[in-house]
Amino acid sequence: MIYVVECPPEGEPAAWFAYHLADLSRKIAADDACEAWELFDEVTPRALLDALGHEQVDAEARAAFPSVCALGDQFGWNTTLYRADHLLGRGVLSPDPVDERAALLAALAARPGERRVYWSDSEAVLATEGADTWLCDATRWRARHALHQQLLSLEVLADNL
Repeated sequence: MIYVVECPPEGEPAAWFAYHLADLSRKIAADDACEAWELFDEVTPRALLDALGHEQVDAEARAAFPSVCALGDQFGWNTTLYRADHLLGRGVLSPDPVDERAALLAALAARPGERRVYWSDSEAVLATEGADTWLCDATRWRARHALHQQLLSLEVLADNL
């Protein structure tokens, strides 16, 4: 599991989880009112053209979708292109590989306030036990409590009361 602790400028800190990277992407996109593929995507120019209803690169496809055809001509029709709007710029497709985690972290970083991401159950548990000085700072006790409650609700931690 992946855990996110967010401390907005106003209001209470919150902790939430995602099962995996695709779930994290979907949840960030839903909160930010965008599409998950805007946060991170891998696609070839050929796949883009096919999704637009053109199986072949012909005059009709070039007239209807010149920018997609330009990408295919420039980078090759089967070259994987990466989109990560918060890292590369809105709508930019690049042949340089983009790490999905970095793209999702950049999307979270664009939100107001502070946050931490823990990439596993053990990392989150250790953070609540003092391994993360950010979370254990006295001013963030509510954030620490929110993560602790999230871990209890998912039965990662046992409630020994």
